[in-house]
Amino acid sequence: MKQQPRIVAVIALPDYILELTFTTGEVGQVSLREWIVGRGGIFAPIEDPKYFALVTVNNETGTIQWPNDVDFCPDVLYSKATGKPLPFGEMARAVA
Repeated sequence: MKQQPRIVAVIALPDYILELTFTTGEVGQVSLREWIVGRGGIFAPIEDPKYFALVTVNNETGTIQWPNDVDFCPDVLYSKATGKPLPFGEMARAVA
């Protein structure tokens, strides 16, 4: 099975937007506002724009993460950033 693209660089932009660069060379922007704002719990620190800007790439998993270990599925981020659909099996796991 072909390896899905992974994230190699991230830039935090205003309004909970991330610019992501993938192993394919593709670059896209993703708004995380709907996933973070008002959710509370482990997402509460990320609502602070200064904390949001602390996002980094976890090179082992190929996705983004914050100091409190919150991360997001790189396959879902790739789909959202590029508009390309997730493979069926990945979609089923992402929504489960």
